[in-house]
This record gives sequence, C-alpha cells and structure tokens, in this order.
Amino acid sequence: MDSKPPLPPFTADTATQKVRMAEDAWNSRDPDRVVQVYTEDSRWRNRAEFPVGRGQIREFLQRKWTKELDYRLIKELWAFADNRIAVRFAYEWHDDAGNWFRSYGNENWEFNEYGLMQRRFASINDLLIKADDRLFHWPLGRRPDDHAGLSELGL
Repeated sequence: MDSKPPLPPFTADTATQKVRMAEDAWNSRDPDRVVQVYTEDSRWRNRAEFPVGRGQIREFLQRKWTKELDYRLIKELWAFADNRIAVRFAYEWHDDAGNWFRSYGNENWEFNEYGLMQRRFASINDLLIKADDRLFHWPLGRRPDDHAGLSELGL
C-alpha cells in the first residue's frame, strides 16, 4: 500500500504539515492529484453529499471546481490526536454569474496507519461577498508562504 507521510500518530509539527499539504493539493484544483491522499474506500460527508471511494470523490471534486471558479483556499490546524486532525478553513470563489463567495468550514479527518485519509467530515457555510471584500488574491495555485493565514486575516 502507498504511504503518504507524515504518518500518525501526529505531533503539532506533523499535523500542521499534513494540513498544509492538503491545502496545497486542493488549491491545485486537480481531482486526480487530490484523490491520491484518500484510501480506496474513503468515506466523506461534504455538506449533503456522501461520496465513498476515490471514484466518487474524484467526480465530486470535478463538479465542485466546475462550479466554484477561481477557487482559493486556506486551511488551519485546529486540533489533533493520534490519527485524527481537525481543521478549520475558508475559501473564496465565484460562480459563473460573477457572484463572489467566502465559504467557511470545519473538517474532521481520520487517517490509516499509512497516512491515507479514510474518513472526512466537512461542514461548510457560504457567505455572499462583494468582490472588493475578497482577501485571497494570490495567483491561482499554491498559497505563497508569506501570505497571511486565517488567524492573521481575522477569519
């Protein structure tokens, strides 16, 4: 089986690293890249959808990034223990009509011994924002290391 370090049990440093790696992957908006960190039978709850396995997760992500344009995400470690990590996040995006949103949420992750995520539970709320209220302005892709995180932005 493939291994995706860092592996549990997590420390503050390895949990923080795992969170940033997840943020970077999601900011790529590449479903094929993102699904590689999940187990073949990974189980999700994302809003009102419940994809199971890499195939359904890939389809979910393809739909997501077709709808959520110019997607930019910041994740922050909230808590960790053993093989679990809790994350809070915010992302900005717009729809095809040009309406901008900031989506806020929390995720709970559970990993197997190989560092692959086997369960993901996400709760998310969308807030309509004005384009002038956007805070995430880096070029599409990975958030620059010197860009403020959620706490620094007051989110």
